[in-house]
Amino acid sequence: MKKLGFLLLALMLLLTGCLQTESDVSDDAKSDSKGEAPTIEILGMATSEDDMNILRDQLTKSGFSVKLNIQPDYGSFTAQKEAGNFDLAVSSWTTVTGNPDYAVRSLFTSDGDNSLFADEKVDELVEKAATQLPEEYQETYKELEQHVVLDNAYIVPLFTSYKAQAVNEQLIDESTVRLPKSRAAVWEKYDFKDQSKRDSEALIVHQAIGSLTSLDPIKGNDGSINTLNTNMYVRLVNLTDDDQVVSDGSLSLNHAIAEGSEDYYFLLRDDINFAAVSDNKAVDTGERVGAEDVVFSLNRAKDSKSVPDHRTFSLHENMEEISIVTDASELDGKTADGKTIREALEDGIGQEISQLVSDKTKADNNSGVYQVVKVTTVNPFPQVLNYLAHQSAGIVSQKQVESINTYDVASFDINKDIPYGDQRTVTEGASYDNHLYASGPYILTSKNDYEAHFVKNPAYMAGTENEPNISEVVVKFIQDSDSALSALRNGEIHILNGVPETKYDLVNEDEKLTLQQNKSNGVSYLAFNMNGREVSESAALRKAILYSVNQEEFITFYQGNKMKAVSTVSPLVNTGLEVVADSAKAKEFLNEYLSK
Repeated sequence: MKKLGFLLLALMLLLTGCLQTESDVSDDAKSDSKGEAPTIEILGMATSEDDMNILRDQLTKSGFSVKLNIQPDYGSFTAQKEAGNFDLAVSSWTTVTGNPDYAVRSLFTSDGDNSLFADEKVDELVEKAATQLPEEYQETYKELEQHVVLDNAYIVPLFTSYKAQAVNEQLIDESTVRLPKSRAAVWEKYDFKDQSKRDSEALIVHQAIGSLTSLDPIKGNDGSINTLNTNMYVRLVNLTDDDQVVSDGSLSLNHAIAEGSEDYYFLLRDDINFAAVSDNKAVDTGERVGAEDVVFSLNRAKDSKSVPDHRTFSLHENMEEISIVTDASELDGKTADGKTIREALEDGIGQEISQLVSDKTKADNNSGVYQVVKVTTVNPFPQVLNYLAHQSAGIVSQKQVESINTYDVASFDINKDIPYGDQRTVTEGASYDNHLYASGPYILTSKNDYEAHFVKNPAYMAGTENEPNISEVVVKFIQDSDSALSALRNGEIHILNGVPETKYDLVNEDEKLTLQQNKSNGVSYLAFNMNGREVSESAALRKAILYSVNQEEFITFYQGNKMKAVSTVSPLVNTGLEVVADSAKAKEFLNEYLSK
């Protein structure tokens, strides 16, 4: 018996020696180091708490001390980020234009409007890829990913997401609800199963963020306004559900690319007027959306100094000139595929071009009188069309914006100057003074902390297949994803965009609901604080973190409903690169950092 007891005790000791606790692993990792690893502060929102807990465990196992800075909402998260209170920020990026240049320009270039770091080689590679066609740019983006992620660890990829939404199919005609890979929700296509409800009931949707960056399309590029501005301002082109650039449902009847890929032509339609708000209702202003507004809108979009806090100029800075074509002989030039520009613009339209005019009030498509806008790029830049499909290229009224933005940009004071699109002007209360002019299918009438109300633009493609079906749309602000799903199941909202991967089963089991799923261009990653922190200065320290992060554990947690990523380019270009967690490399780079 004594011998048996001894053997059992020895076996227990052996087993406990193999099953290390979190602190055991941390101590082992530190024991080979020449100093104590720094504390890493991870910043994120409450909605990312699960991801932050996984990260904390992974970094702890590599020998780091980890502090979580969990903020309740986007506003407080942004405040903490701007204050520099983080080493790593849990971030995400969705390429809503469907092209790889958008996936990198804003984030990776030194002067990007959401720039994460400054690196001259990265700037050169981004510009090189921008001039190339897909068969050429694959190798350039591979070199870019290698430099950004594997060589310098400027970001740490976590995963690529699927895009999923749930629809109450008892109330909503599910076939009218699109789930584009990149483009925001297409409200004008949505319809009730009972079409008699179009004018008597509101379509109720949701988004997490209730504090709106700006309703001026060039002043925001985030989850608070992308969908709202997309539905409030028409653009020169649109994206299909699989990211092809088309004129369908846009301000242009057709578009054409001239030989050399530097000149882009757009034949404008004449059946959209700007809408305004009066007595909480949408009214037709009688002002047509025309070429003059396009020139004004795109010139301010590409000018970083056109408004204070311009957040989207880097998307449009490759446009050199925007002009109105009045000489019809210019349309005799050749397109990239050998047709004339005229042939491309006239394809499928009801009336051939007989005259071009510069005055929008004189355009009459039924009589063959049109407006044509030409966009000329600095260099050959085929991806410019994708940017023109982005909400920041939404067309605003030159007359209205200039009447509101009378302040001096250089001395702008947010406390006394009220710019066009300021959310204070549409928020219920003493500050309410709705000055919006919408060129798109809907216009925002008012909002509060809980919801925003939109109504149909009565002068938007009336009588065509693009005229909005439902008269009113209510956007409920529900930050917590579980609460949003409960609201859908209880009938408080009709469509839930962004169903959590861990909740797919709940949707599938509910007989009222239909789950729509598609691959997305959304990538979650860790952004380093590159200003005044230890991670700012040491590539070795950043690489130690990079190789500590195991993407497979995230994919397992999300029940297989995530995909691996290398960078924000991953969903768009297959570079053949991969980031693989490696504890030995993590320890090696950590020791390299500690030895200096």
